[in-house]
Amino acid sequence: MHKILVIDDEPQIQRFMRISLTAEHFCYLEALTAAQGLRKMQEQEPDLVILDLGLPDKDGFSLLTELRQISQVPVLVLTARDEEEEKVRLLEGGANDYLSKPFGIKELIARIRVLLRDLGTVVQQTRLEFDGLSLDIDNHQVWRQSEVVALSRKEFALLSYLASRPGKLVTQQQLLSNIWGNTHTEDTHYLRIFISQLRRKLADDAGCPKLIQTEPGVGYRFIAEPGTKGE
Repeated sequence: MHKILVIDDEPQIQRFMRISLTAEHFCYLEALTAAQGLRKMQEQEPDLVILDLGLPDKDGFSLLTELRQISQVPVLVLTARDEEEEKVRLLEGGANDYLSKPFGIKELIARIRVLLRDLGTVVQQTRLEFDGLSLDIDNHQVWRQSEVVALSRKEFALLSYLASRPGKLVTQQQLLSNIWGNTHTEDTHYLRIFISQLRRKLADDAGCPKLIQTEPGVGYRFIAEPGTKGE
C-alpha cells in the first residue's frame, strides 16, 4: 500500500483527499502545516507528497525546496495560480507535476498513478502500443490505423520520448535537452514546429487532441489510451 502525504491546511481539501485516496486503497497521511509536513516526511517516509502552495506557516515553494534537500520522493503540487511562469518555476524547483484548482478526482488519481509508476523499475520497451497507434523503437517505425507513418529522425525521437512516458508531463526543457542537446534548451520554437508536424502526420487535432496534449508554456503529455497493435 503506497503512502501518500497531503500537506494542505484546508479542512475540506483534506476531507476530499482522505475519502478519495482511501477509496483507491492508498495509505493516507495528513499535515496541516509545513512544519508538520517536514516532520511526517522524516517519520513516515511517504511514497508521494501532495503539496498545496498556500500554507499558514511557510510558502509552499520554500517547503518544496526543503523537501528536495532531504528526499527525491515524487511531489504533486496543488496550485490556484495559473500563470505560465509559476508552473515553470515549480517544475524547475523540484515538483514532478502540478494540478490547477479546481480539479476532479479522476485526474488526481491518474496523476498519482503515473508518478508512482515511475518509482518502479524502468523496463526499456522496444514496442509501444496504443489505441490505433504502434511504435517500433528499434526500427524507428510508426503505424497509425494500420498504415505506416513516415517520420523524420527528430519527429520519431520526439514522439517516442513522449509515448514512453504516457500521462506524464514532459517539460519543454526536458524535450529540448534530450533531443536537441543542452545548448538548445531555450529554442522552444523547435518544439512548436515539430509538434505541429507530428499532429498533422498523425491526424491529431490540436483543439481536441487524442495523442499529444499541450500544457501551455510548460510542456506536453502523451494522452493516448493503451490499445492493441496498430499493424
